[in-house]
Formats: sequence, C-alpha cells, structure tokens
Amino acid sequence: MSINRVNISGNLTRDPELRVTGGGTQILSFGVAVNDRRRNQQSGEWEDYPNFVDCVVFGARAEPLSRFLSKGSKVAVEGKLRYSSWETKDGQRRSKLEVVVDEVEFLSPRNQASGGQGYQQYGGQAQPQAAAPGYGGPVAAAPQPQAQPAYGAVQTPPSADVYDEDIPF
Repeated sequence: MSINRVNISGNLTRDPELRVTGGGTQILSFGVAVNDRRRNQQSGEWEDYPNFVDCVVFGARAEPLSRFLSKGSKVAVEGKLRYSSWETKDGQRRSKLEVVVDEVEFLSPRNQASGGQGYQQYGGQAQPQAAAPGYGGPVAAAPQPQAQPAYGAVQTPPSADVYDEDIPF
C-alpha cells in the first residue's frame, strides 16, 4: 500500500496562470514557497532555506480560485504529488514534481482595510463566510459569487453575542 498525499503552506511565488486546453479544460498553475530550517555549521544559527513547489488545479475550480490568489498570498494546499518528464526540442530530458491540488485554505488577508467576510477553505468552490467578532480566521473582502454550486454548506462560527441561554434546547 502507498499513500500519495501532501500538505504544504507557504506564500505564492507568482501570480497564478490560468490556461484553457483545446478541449475546454481549465488549468490553473501557481508556485508556493515553503521554508526548510537548517542549522548553519559555521555560525550555529538556524537559517531558512526556501523550497519552491509547483501546484496545479484542473477543471471548473480553476477560474474562481484564480480570482482570489495573487503573488505573496499565504495559503495551505492539500493534494497529491504527480511526476512528469519530457524531452525538450534540443534533446534534453526534463522532469518535475508538482502538487495536483484538491483543497486550498486562504491564510492571509485579501484586503486588510475592509473586513466582514473571510474565505476559510476552498475545496471545490470559494465559500464566503461572515467573520464573527473575535473569530481568529483570515479576513478578506471579496464580491459575492453570482451562483452558488450545490456543494455542502459552509458553517460559520457563532457570533460572540450568542450565549447558552439563547439556545432553545
């Protein structure tokens, strides 16, 4: 038995690139920088060494997600690894390992100045949530999507002014 699952969190290294294949499949590509900490042998200090991970999202999820991501955004990504190899026109062999993304969680604010709505998790379509006072989740201002798909409802945390006495059971 083998398991092919990966979870990473980091910052986007570039703005996402949205393409469409000849058959109409949407493909969103972006890179995530993640740090590895190592001790410097000479100084004894801990240092961060960046790793750059290519990520790809396929299908109808690609376009809506592209509207919420930009260079520098902090995200957590879950997916599976996929290895690709090819030969260039000049005969060189190339290969890469990338993450085929299943879920994205937005970890950085989209717009610090205006609050009220946050985007907690993206596992199919972007799901806006009202940010409750005292809720420690990310805060972002974004327009409401035009049509909501028939995915599971996103639960919002209770507002800070709800008490046990207010619950009717």
